[in-house]
Amino acid sequence: MKAVGYHKNLPINAPKALEDVDLPAPVPGARDLLVRVHTVSVNPVDTKVRAGSAPAAGEVKVLGWDAVGVVEAVGAQALGFAVGDRVWYAGSIRRPGTNSELHAVDARIVSKAPKSLSDAQAAALPLTAITAWELLFDRLRIAQGGGEGQTLMVVGGAGGVGSILIQLARQLTKLRVIATASRRESREWCLELGAHAVIDHSKPLSQALRSAGIEQVDYVASLTQTGTHYQEIIQSLKPQGALAVIDDMEGLDPIALKSKSLSLHWELMFTRSMFETPDMQEQGVLLGRVADLVDSGHVKTTANAAYGRINAENLTRAHALIESGKAVGKIVLEGF
Repeated sequence: MKAVGYHKNLPINAPKALEDVDLPAPVPGARDLLVRVHTVSVNPVDTKVRAGSAPAAGEVKVLGWDAVGVVEAVGAQALGFAVGDRVWYAGSIRRPGTNSELHAVDARIVSKAPKSLSDAQAAALPLTAITAWELLFDRLRIAQGGGEGQTLMVVGGAGGVGSILIQLARQLTKLRVIATASRRESREWCLELGAHAVIDHSKPLSQALRSAGIEQVDYVASLTQTGTHYQEIIQSLKPQGALAVIDDMEGLDPIALKSKSLSLHWELMFTRSMFETPDMQEQGVLLGRVADLVDSGHVKTTANAAYGRINAENLTRAHALIESGKAVGKIVLEGF
């Protein structure tokens, strides 16, 4: 089968940073679905794994986690699916990725894809929707329908996770949502998705909030450059507030949170599949909920750039854009 992968860690501008390869088709396990992949999207995790995770000598590592496709085979213990089902999911970081014609995935983290979106539109959502959902409801423990009178600040609102987090917070809670963005196109994107206000994160966050008439916030979802904004985030949070983080930051000083009794929450959407937690199936359940929100018109795709077919050349361009820090919404690719 056709796939895209790499043999060794290389910068994205190096020849063979990503390569077109031919690999054996995966053999699905008892809990698995075998999916023919139609579309994928690219996330920051793709670039981080490519840069930092080397395959064994002589082997190829295939990246990609978001996928939309059609089920070709169903394992004996994979419940709720049939051959021919159109599905979407974000896969597991411990298994080969979705940048391949055929992909095996645990059925517990899969749901039927939204009917109202094209394959390309749908592929933008699974990984970021899981991350945003878990951050809001599992990590920050905001009740669905709750949050009245409280404010959430989303640092990096125009990125992939921010783009769906803004929508979920607006549709499923009563929170006031303040996004951060520094460029005109990213500010407009956040407002279009439903942010009540957008502040400039190129300025100190506490100062930017006050300029918008907001003294402090109850919750912060920091999705990028947390280390850069950390002290300003602490200043911006109310006493007993909560901070949820998804990016990798070194040198975190938890003592800085103590005087305000602030809580810190890490979100990694791969945790459930990595450890096969007892509630692993909740990812499939929440993806089904998101599909319903999409089909009812309450959530829209965050796809914002189509890079053509799934091949090494186009995926290299997508990785380069993500590494530039200038991506708005999601990059999708379709077909081999």
